[in-house]
Amino acid sequence: MNENKKQLKQMIKFTLFSVSAGIIQVGTFALLEIFIKTYWIPYLTSLVLSILWNFTLNRRYTFKSAANVPIAMAKIFGFYLVFTPLSTWLGNLAEGAGVNDFLILGVTMLANFVLEFLFSKFFVYRGKEDTL
Repeated sequence: MNENKKQLKQMIKFTLFSVSAGIIQVGTFALLEIFIKTYWIPYLTSLVLSILWNFTLNRRYTFKSAANVPIAMAKIFGFYLVFTPLSTWLGNLAEGAGVNDFLILGVTMLANFVLEFLFSKFFVYRGKEDTL
């Protein structure tokens, strides 16, 4: 398969798996927000669930990587050590300014989608794709 087709196929798979993770994140967020009115608790809980789902599917089916799972997960964890506090803090600021929680969540999820694909492709799985 030529490289361009492979890249396109990867982007489509990553997008579809990210959409499924997004459904998990939004569903969990919406359910928790019924009971918990503080933005950050539903956000963090739903984010963790979507990360685990997305990591598992993308490692196996998008990047087809036999890379050491604990190391790959540690790299993703490192990404989220930066992304999560920053997005939680900015989300809390936006909520305090009166921005709708679901709008904040949507913008955050879009940023997460783009940044995580680039991080996974060029750092986590670089040189370890198609090794399954």
